[in-house]
This record gives sequence, structure tokens and C-alpha cells, in this order.
Amino acid sequence: MSHFAWMAWTWQTALFFGGIATLLISLTVLAVLRPEIERVGVLRIPTTRGDRLFISLLGSAFIHLAWLGLISPDVWWASGVSLIYAAAVFRWV
Repeated sequence: MSHFAWMAWTWQTALFFGGIATLLISLTVLAVLRPEIERVGVLRIPTTRGDRLFISLLGSAFIHLAWLGLISPDVWWASGVSLIYAAAVFRWV
């Protein structure tokens, strides 16, 4: 395990990457059970579930960076805003 020491893994980092892995596995299983159909939302581009996941993860990163830079280092509220943003992306994009 000493070859992973440079990564500075914390439980928060492991939880984050575990969550991303769980999302990807869940979307893969969902795609096998219910094949994806592209749909056009408010962006007027056809998107799949994977596209919407990518858009929500990218937007959440920007929300967290803006929160850290403009408001405070306490990112729990930014995480809540990001969850609401992700729900909106999956609903309307």
C-alpha cells in the first residue's frame, strides 16, 4: 500500500470516487435493462443518460469551485445545490 501514499487518500476522496463508480455501474445496468433513447431538452441537443450525467458532474464541479471561491470553504451547501442541479439536468436537459 505504500505505493498509494502519494495520492493522499481520505475517506471523503474514497467516497467521491466510489460514488462515481456506483453511478457508472448503475447507468450500465440500466442501459442493459432499458436501452437508452436520445431525447431533446432545453439545450435543444439530443442527450442520453450518460450525457446528462456528464453535464451534471461538470456543472457540479463548477458549482463547488464557485462556492469555494465566492462564499465559503464549507461545501456541504454546495453539494446540496449540486444535487438539485443534477436533478434538474436529468429532468429537463
